[in-house]
Parts: sequence; C-alpha cells; structure tokens
Amino acid sequence: MAITKHLTLAQLIEEETGNNIYLCYQCKKCTSGCPLSTHFDLEPHRIMRALQLGREELALSSATIWLCACCQTCTTRCPEGLDVARIMDRLKMVALEQGIKPQVPEVALFNRAFLRGVKFLGRSYELSLLGELNLRTGQPFKDLSLGLELLRKGKLGVMPRFVRQPRRVAPRAKPDQVAYYPGCSLHSVSSEFDISTRAVFSELGIELVEPKGWTCCGSTPAHSTDHLLALRLSLNNLALIEREGFSQVVAPCASCFSRFRSALWDMRQEPQLKERLDQERGYDFRGSVEVKHILQLLEEWRDEISGRVKVPLEGLKVVSYYGCLMRLPPQATQESEYPMVMDHLVEALGATSLDWSYKTDCCGATLSLSRTELALELSAKILGDAKAVGADLVAVACPLCHTNLDFRQGQMGLEFQMPILYITQLVGLSMGIKRLALEKHLVDPRGVLRDRGLLV
Repeated sequence: MAITKHLTLAQLIEEETGNNIYLCYQCKKCTSGCPLSTHFDLEPHRIMRALQLGREELALSSATIWLCACCQTCTTRCPEGLDVARIMDRLKMVALEQGIKPQVPEVALFNRAFLRGVKFLGRSYELSLLGELNLRTGQPFKDLSLGLELLRKGKLGVMPRFVRQPRRVAPRAKPDQVAYYPGCSLHSVSSEFDISTRAVFSELGIELVEPKGWTCCGSTPAHSTDHLLALRLSLNNLALIEREGFSQVVAPCASCFSRFRSALWDMRQEPQLKERLDQERGYDFRGSVEVKHILQLLEEWRDEISGRVKVPLEGLKVVSYYGCLMRLPPQATQESEYPMVMDHLVEALGATSLDWSYKTDCCGATLSLSRTELALELSAKILGDAKAVGADLVAVACPLCHTNLDFRQGQMGLEFQMPILYITQLVGLSMGIKRLALEKHLVDPRGVLRDRGLLV
C-alpha cells in the first residue's frame, strides 16, 4: 500500500528551498529593513510566525507576499541566514497552486503578461506589456502622456522582435572581446545606457559582443512564479555565452546581473535541476562564465579611465545610487552592502562624490507598472535626500532605477528637478565622447552640465 507524504507548508518550503522556518526567532530585522513594511497587512516576521504556527491560509492570503519588492533586504538582514525573499516567492507560487486569489491582482497580472510575452517573443516587449496591464486593470489611459514622450524620444520600440536561441553554436570569441548581455531594457527604454556603454568601452579598446540570439533572463516575474523557469532562462543564456567561447560576460542591468549570479549559485545548490536543464538543451553547462556588472568592469579600468580624462567634471556634485539588486542576494553576488565603486569612479573623473543616506535603498522598480504609487513613494524619498545633501545630479548604473527616478520624476509632485545620469555617460563626458544620448532623458541634464561648463 502506497504511503502518501503530507507536508506542512513550513516543511514544503524547507524541502524545496532549504530554509528552515523554525530558525526564525522573531528578531524583526526583516521587517525593520523592509522599505514597504508599512504597507503590508502582515509584516515579514509575522508571515514567518504564521508559518511556524501552522496558520498557512493567513500567510497565503496576505497582501504582503504580493507587495514584496524583491529587494532582498530581508534576506541580507536575517541573522539565521534565511532567504526570506525566496520564501515570499514560494508562498506566491503555493497560493496560485491552491487557487487562492492574489490580494494584489495587478502584480500577478504583471507577472503573467511579462512571461507570456517573453515566451512568445523571446524578449520583453514594453509597449504591449504596458497596454495589456492598462486595459486589464481598467485604466486604459494610465501613463499615456509618459508613453507618448518615450515614443517621441525613441525609447519605446513600436514593433516587437522575435528571438530564439540557436541550436548550433560555434565558438567565436576573440582576444580583447567581452560578452555583452544588454538585457531587454537597453534595447528599448534605456537605450542611452547601451549607447554610452558601447562608446566608453570602444574608446578603451574593448569590444563588447552580444551573444547571438540571447533571450530575456526572466527578471522578477520568473523567480516569483517558477523557480525552474527562472533557472532555465538565465542558465540558457550563460550556456550560450560559454558555447561561444567567452570566459566573462558583462551585464549592465542590475536585475540581469542578479538573476545570472543567483542562477549560478542555485545551480551549485541544486545539481539535479542543472542536470535536467542540461538534458533539455543538449549541452552540459560547465559554469565557466564569470558574470560581471558594468561597475566591476569600469573599476578594473579606473586607472586607464582616469588617465584619459579630457574634461574634468570639476564643480559637479554627484550622489551615486546603487539600488538593491547589484549587490543582493549577498551569497550570490558577493558584493559589499555598502559599495563605493561608483563613488571612487566619480572622484576619478574630477567630480565631487557626496555622502548620503539612500545609496542602496530600493526604488520599487518591480512595482513600477503594477503598483505605481508605491514606486513613486520610494523614489521620491531617494530624490529628496539627493536634493537635501546638495547634489547636482544622481549617477546610476541600473536601467530599472533610471526608469523610476527619471521617467516618473514628473509624477512625484516634487518642487525641484534632479537629473539622473548613467555612470557611463559621466565617464564618456569626461573622456570627451560626444555621442552619449543625453537628449533622451526626460529630466534633461544638459542645463546643469552647461552651467558647470561641461557642455558647449
């Protein structure tokens, strides 16, 4: 007679994620560090307690698991090493599996629409995603003026691209080449990041090469919906890069960087899933590709960049905004919780790098389309502190952060405007590079730069 194994939700989570819920002793550090805890019906520590007490429906029916911004701060803070963010992801999956209606339906809708587009097209298609969300939530004209402005500036592609990874891949890497995974955003709404990145590294004599047929990494919708899918989307891209003969890949998007580093970490923790994916693609991924963020590559070339400065950025006061995902989750990224790479680079360009309090806070990028008001709240705090310390502009190295801080700045009701520049634009400006797409920003930075004598 077969014996059926019945697991509690806490046991299921431990079996599938390796996280023992009962290690939580209610220190509340996860809640204290969470940027959105005041909007939750159950704070993170109370979700954990509900699971310990077997109150599974209470946890699965909460709005908290859907409002989680996936910034990983809770995971970083936990003294017991619990991956609280992944637990939140697994709770969302279980809720859907059990037919429990999402308490924040816009988030679940966003995840479905995003992944449907990626499955069909291979990459994210922002125009279709935005249109579907607006129609399905009964707000057909939401962000209409913003969308028209993005179209006017050439930041939204009208026609989608159909992309599929090739079955046959031949090695093609050459010396002085680095694999370059731009991610979906740099081919659309963040094209100025792509343009300035290519220009800077071309000036340094480094050729950035896109993998042929790269596809979306899945971003937050994938890891919030299906753990295996998230691994598949990321590892298939890394396997493609490895097969092309590259030993390293630079990912300018912080979300792509985080997903790639997380996938490599998970692959080593869950070899059975790696084996399954290897069989699917017909290639045994060795994991030989080193994943770097754009800041890491710039740091390696900082001395060379400093020696090539033609237009010192003297008189320019800059705050460096890192956001959350380029350093989290810590076990996967191995990055400092208080990064200084961009600050040091800004100083090497001749500008003044200011200390401030929000350099690693979450801007709410994952909620930008689904719960815009929360993203505006978080982003306004960041900009307010930048203004308070006397910054002329904010330097960023993430397209998702730039989207919130630049695109949506006009929706925040601020009494000031704060230009948001990619760090590669600042580097390019100091090196005398002309084509940096400064005109593509919604908050035009050229006035501030002219006032400081940095633009003619």
